[in-house]
Amino acid sequence: MGSIGLFYGSSGGTTEGVAQKIAAALNAKGFVVDVINIANANKAVFEKYDKLILGSSTWGMGDLQDDWENFMGELEEIDFNGKTVAFFGTGDQDTYSDTFLDAMGILYEKVVDSKVNIVGTWPVDGYNFSDSKAVIDGEFIGLAIDDDNQASMTKKRIADWADLLTGQMA
Repeated sequence: MGSIGLFYGSSGGTTEGVAQKIAAALNAKGFVVDVINIANANKAVFEKYDKLILGSSTWGMGDLQDDWENFMGELEEIDFNGKTVAFFGTGDQDTYSDTFLDAMGILYEKVVDSKVNIVGTWPVDGYNFSDSKAVIDGEFIGLAIDDDNQASMTKKRIADWADLLTGQMA
């Protein structure tokens, strides 16, 4: 199935924990997932993968996590043509209802203009928010995790998303 580069940015540890759980779930399905903190990444590391998972927490009023923000110049130089990309995001839908998972949407916007195969869209059912840059055509563009308000659902959501990706990234 080939290896997957899972790149994440995490300031408080939640997104890093979710990245590790996603990798474990996919590894159990036969994938080889390399988990890479975006703070330690560069363009060359990105380009060695044909399958990518990009994850970020949303900070403040819809901002990217700092390490992703610092990487944006390099991200814009990466050729995503022909790659398969999935996204995940962490956020707080109660406190930041009008910017829930906006960072995931910002990453999507940087990648989507390429000839890239986007996989792993996720239903908005079961979430309570008013607006998100991560919602396209009525679905999240990737896995939505709210460990602040719905921590009891995280494990199942990751397992279900790993099942979904198994068919889409094989």
